[in-house]
Amino acid sequence: MKVYKTLFLAGLMMLATSQAFAWGQLGHYLIGYMAERQMKKSTLKKVEKVLYPMSLGRSGTWMDEIRSDRNYDYATTWHYLTSKEGEYNPEIQESTGDAFEAIQRLKAELIAGGLSPKEESEKLKMLIHMVEDIHQPLHVGTGEDRGGNDVKIEFFGRPTNLHALWDSGMIERQGMSYSEIGDELFRRITPELQDSYREATMEDWLKEAVSLRPAVYDLPEDRRLSYLYMYQNYHIAEERMIAASVRLAQILDEIYG
Repeated sequence: MKVYKTLFLAGLMMLATSQAFAWGQLGHYLIGYMAERQMKKSTLKKVEKVLYPMSLGRSGTWMDEIRSDRNYDYATTWHYLTSKEGEYNPEIQESTGDAFEAIQRLKAELIAGGLSPKEESEKLKMLIHMVEDIHQPLHVGTGEDRGGNDVKIEFFGRPTNLHALWDSGMIERQGMSYSEIGDELFRRITPELQDSYREATMEDWLKEAVSLRPAVYDLPEDRRLSYLYMYQNYHIAEERMIAASVRLAQILDEIYG
């Protein structure tokens, strides 16, 4: 009984502190899971070789896992960016870089080649993570509340914050594995939907995130969230993960296809 209590308390702590982990492990896994099924077979084969022994889904969590390693402090600010009205303004970004700039730079470096196996693997894992991150609406922040981390809420009676809720809280509430959720979402992806996502520019990605802010920040006065907020917003999280999977597959095809 003591063991179960310890695990339960650990789970609560993870929910409360998960602002450090974009989309959460579950979200990153299922985006990668869907992306694998949308890229060229030749691309997937090359990607698997570069990432070995990690899977594509697993590699999406790597950039969060290295946050405690000081050797990677240079990439701390690459998980997010600031956009006031859906535009990209380099003058208001962190001096150490941001997700928008880093995605484009790492993509170009991977296409150019000439990297050591370690360099290629790490740059690819970072690119995968950032493409997934930038589709979580609160990773395109206002610059005022640390991407919702400062917005304290309760979710089904448990204290957390708005960013953590969108990273993992709503997804984990489904009580399903990444493959179960991924299979369900993948069935919604039509050729027409893929085309619409692929045609968008990275600037469009920012506009999409900003357009979702009214829904994301539509909170009751007491900031106690449960079924109604889930009903109104979980479909947005699903759509964002689908979009991320389509665009991740597209980018990897452009690099390795």
